[in-house]
Amino acid sequence: MTKAFKSAWPYLRKYKRGVLLGLGALILKDIAGAGIPLLVRSGIDAVTNKQPLSTLYWFCLGLVGVSLFKGLFQYWMRVILVGISRDVEYDMRNDIFRNLVRLNHDFYSRYRTGDVMARATNDLNAVRMMLGPAVMYWAETSLTFILALSIMFTVDWQLTLWALTPAPVVSVVVMVFGKRIHDRFEAIQELFSDISSRVQENLAGVRVIRAYVQEDAEIARFEELNKRFIAQNLKLATLSGLFMPLLQALIGLTFMLVLGVGGLRLMQGKISLGSFVMFNTFMGMLVWPMIAFGWVVNLMQRGKASMSRIQEYLQQEPSITAPAHPKAMPETADIEFQAAGLSFEGRAVLDGLALQIPAGQTIAIVGRTGSGKSSLVQLIPRIYDVTSGAVLIGGVDVRELDPADLRRQIGFVPQETFLFSSTIAENIAFGVESATDEEVREAAAIAGLAHDIEEFPDGFQTKVGERGITLSGGQKQRTAIARALLRKPKILILDDALSAVDTITEERILHGLRNQSGSRTTILISHRVSTVRDADCIYVLDEGRVVERGTHAELIATGGYYAELHQKQLLEEELEQI
Repeated sequence: MTKAFKSAWPYLRKYKRGVLLGLGALILKDIAGAGIPLLVRSGIDAVTNKQPLSTLYWFCLGLVGVSLFKGLFQYWMRVILVGISRDVEYDMRNDIFRNLVRLNHDFYSRYRTGDVMARATNDLNAVRMMLGPAVMYWAETSLTFILALSIMFTVDWQLTLWALTPAPVVSVVVMVFGKRIHDRFEAIQELFSDISSRVQENLAGVRVIRAYVQEDAEIARFEELNKRFIAQNLKLATLSGLFMPLLQALIGLTFMLVLGVGGLRLMQGKISLGSFVMFNTFMGMLVWPMIAFGWVVNLMQRGKASMSRIQEYLQQEPSITAPAHPKAMPETADIEFQAAGLSFEGRAVLDGLALQIPAGQTIAIVGRTGSGKSSLVQLIPRIYDVTSGAVLIGGVDVRELDPADLRRQIGFVPQETFLFSSTIAENIAFGVESATDEEVREAAAIAGLAHDIEEFPDGFQTKVGERGITLSGGQKQRTAIARALLRKPKILILDDALSAVDTITEERILHGLRNQSGSRTTILISHRVSTVRDADCIYVLDEGRVVERGTHAELIATGGYYAELHQKQLLEEELEQI
């Protein structure tokens, strides 16, 4: 538990003043609460001692005043301490998101989206409950116990010892059940992550599920997960169902001892009627703290389990970071791969690759599936770093540059086009906050998207839905190309970004890119010869190495893989025309 609060301390520290004010209100509220039984005792003793009735009125007026005082500070205690737990939740959620967007691909290959969402929502709420209500009630119950027992010991230490007889049993029960609740809640949170991941994957892949008629199979899998989740929750409910009644039984035993032993001592004249009533009033006051203590233990154990899960994310560091003293971004955009190697889990993807791309040229990369084309271009914006060799831009190793500065100079359209659930205009302008409507339209026109947008009812303000679900594959690709062009990058990378458009649209887009290229370095990856044939140089990759290089005409004359690909696609075109 100490570890959990140590992890949370940096968040609580900034609210020290508020915590102290909240604890001050809590102390004043508990002191006022402890004064109520004392006033009750004095009032009853005044009546039994046949003092004037006016004295009783004053005691009654005092009870009203103390109760109002207690209520006022109880209000501020809750507002301040629970409010701070909300502030901590806000800060922690921001830190989780901030860290998540900094982390690299290797993190997301190990953790599922559903698990990330579960920790950022359900676990975070459990931590808030631990730092807010749990801490507040723990402090409140502890101080109430100390004040009540101190007064009770002063009045009759023997009766107080009888009242404390069940305390060791309560401690054992709390420790045993606390550990089991912690373990059970941790298992529940893991299952909740599994359910979140399953829902997220099914919603994202709903078209595939329908295409393969897997609705019933996925429903069955979800039901099985849900059944396990409910089973674990029922086990936790069973534990809680045993824990709370057992705690209440022990509280009842304490009442029974106070009534029995206290009544006997009253008849023996060892305590006054007022003191006897005061003892019972204090026992009534301690009922809620005893029950709350069990609830607090439950919240603490849940919060501890969730805090460890959140800390696992917060302690993750990005594998690709800016150097301590980054170099300035070079003016020229010539790119050189010097014996570049890249491996994943011991498997070589690129092997000693040597490649030079002069600034301002358009080069193309072709090759069989899995030959390393996408991995090659992902080394340029440092999505991955080489495991051997180096990648240079303008003669500077990219690892000596700040990744943020580097990526601002690159327009990258990956194989898997991703659009946000906003308007077309907002998707195109993503990353360029100062973009004007005219610049957005110009980028859309170069990407061959302007005509399509004109046919949409809301034009550029058309909502594209989650991941651009309302657009066709070609429209999504062209929106992503327009987004990359709007950045006016020094380096433009199109990774199979024209695969979903027809050859006529493709030619129009490529023509627009050539007219607008200027000093920009452009890298095209494609399986289509029509996409790459006009490139200044074409590189053919196989098993992470360059096996052919040259212009379209040179590679056709060589008669290698590229020539075979060209011949095959010519044949396909002839067959389509028959």
